[in-house]
Amino acid sequence: MKAIAVCLGLLAAAPVVAQEAVPCDWPARADNIAEPWEENTRTFAEGKVRLALLDTAEPAAAAFHVFVLSPPYDELGLRQCRTIGLNGMGFAGADFGSLQAAYDPAVGLIFTMTVQVYDGMDYTPRTLRFTLNQATGAIGAQLSP
Repeated sequence: MKAIAVCLGLLAAAPVVAQEAVPCDWPARADNIAEPWEENTRTFAEGKVRLALLDTAEPAAAAFHVFVLSPPYDELGLRQCRTIGLNGMGFAGADFGSLQAAYDPAVGLIFTMTVQVYDGMDYTPRTLRFTLNQATGAIGAQLSP
């Protein structure tokens, strides 16, 4: 319980501004894919891009991450692996069912979904928008009210 309180305290002190895509690490473990898998994974771009909702359980106020497996491919033919979170952690909640996808040739794939952020006092819904350029692997993410 003390660890949770410390994590919540850190979340409360940190400004809610830095959503980011980072190389896969411990949150990207297969056992962190939110159940049921059928409802929390989707593919795009003829199966080349896979998104999944990850639930790491802890810290409770930042346990949800978006998993992205996508081109470009490395020298072994493997796709890049990234997770999208907030302030070096995850989101307080995420509605994978709200995931929408679009394509703009100038930008690449554009995804939006509803997430929740914890500001130290309350859980606030936000819209997560992230873009994926399959040619470069660049992922950009932003939150809006």
